[in-house]
Amino acid sequence: MTGLLFARVLSESYAQVTIVDRDRLVGVTSPRRGVPQGVHAHALLARGKQILDELFPGFTEDMKSAGMPMVDMGEMHWYLEGRRLQNARTGLVAVTISRPALENLVRNRVAALPNVEFMEEYDITGVVTTPGRDRVTGITVQRHAGTSEEETLHADLVIDATGRGSRSVQWLTELGYQAPDEERVKIGLSYTTCEFLLPSRPLENDWSEIPLTSPTSPRGAFFGRVNGDRHILSLTGMLGDHAPTDIEGFQEYAKSLPIPYVYRAIRGVEPEAGPTLTRFPASVRRRYEYLPAFPGGFLVVGDAVCSFNPVYGQGMTVAALEALTLRSHLQRGSLPAAKRFFRDISTVIDAPWGIAAGGDLAWPEVEGKRTWMVKIMNAYMAKVMYGMLFDSQLTGAFMRVAGLIDPPQALLRPANLLRVRRASKRRLPVSEPSALRQPTNLTPSL
Repeated sequence: MTGLLFARVLSESYAQVTIVDRDRLVGVTSPRRGVPQGVHAHALLARGKQILDELFPGFTEDMKSAGMPMVDMGEMHWYLEGRRLQNARTGLVAVTISRPALENLVRNRVAALPNVEFMEEYDITGVVTTPGRDRVTGITVQRHAGTSEEETLHADLVIDATGRGSRSVQWLTELGYQAPDEERVKIGLSYTTCEFLLPSRPLENDWSEIPLTSPTSPRGAFFGRVNGDRHILSLTGMLGDHAPTDIEGFQEYAKSLPIPYVYRAIRGVEPEAGPTLTRFPASVRRRYEYLPAFPGGFLVVGDAVCSFNPVYGQGMTVAALEALTLRSHLQRGSLPAAKRFFRDISTVIDAPWGIAAGGDLAWPEVEGKRTWMVKIMNAYMAKVMYGMLFDSQLTGAFMRVAGLIDPPQALLRPANLLRVRRASKRRLPVSEPSALRQPTNLTPSL
């Protein structure tokens, strides 16, 4: 997705754009080896949807035609420790998707651009530089088929969008450059996913069921319809916990969630695919913006710069924001300066990194640096989350931040501070969770 979005932006400024990938791409609608997370539940955040419509006019209609459910972020069924957050009509549309289906829609749009070509089933073996190693002038590649020899592709600009498996740090050090500093937050996350055909359509109005994880409720889920009767259920675990990869164990794990609805929907149903397990050991941010020197003609983007805990759903939207940043640099009419570009995408990354990494550090067992600001914000966010059990306007404000529309500081506005303070004095009623099609009302009588 990152490479496709950057190719779209580059096509506005360059005569030819070449996408090199180790997989077969064009026409592929199933999970690819190069995207192991592709089988799991995905959602396109509100800001990401806005950018796709900007880059590909009419893209929302493409998604609707493909049968992708679109729901208001504030009306999805979010749960905290078994309690339903108050719904809010936000006007921010999120899309529940099959990742391969979304990627295929974007790829078809990019493939239709006359100056973009795909080199499929190639390995990238290295970068080519000037004799002084101050500028990257291309890459070396090797085709998978037969006994192909290594080829050199020359380019004015090389962009590494190869994700968490990026070799840019290795290439830089081999060229004599300093490796970027890294920030790591070790979370030990797991995703175990099944795809079910559920003609009963158990999800009211296609609103996904999302029990959030917390230090006192460490198991979570993302359960949503993606097309027709197709539903995807991803069960998550933190700190090494994971759902089993046999269907009986998978269903028992679903039964252990703090809400009963997910298990009831899949009880006794054989999956169409899965269970499939993927582990995500740590969120990683590489600080390219702090490097004293960097070769010209070369940029690193997307997960190769910062890979987030995927439960926050931020990766594709952050990549889209980075692509818009590149567009603004290209509109100046010169080759993007690496240091300035890295500094600018760092400001794009700051907010989602603070949300994801900062939120994960609320878990005492998670390894990572806890600054005084992280501690203060986590204490405040705990109060915000509690407040959303009572106050739909707090839910709406939070969803604007989670959807990457507003910055996290928006939750500190006086009106929201007052709502958090009022909610902190409320007490939850003692009640049993309601049925799937009967939303829980957690507001006690006054």
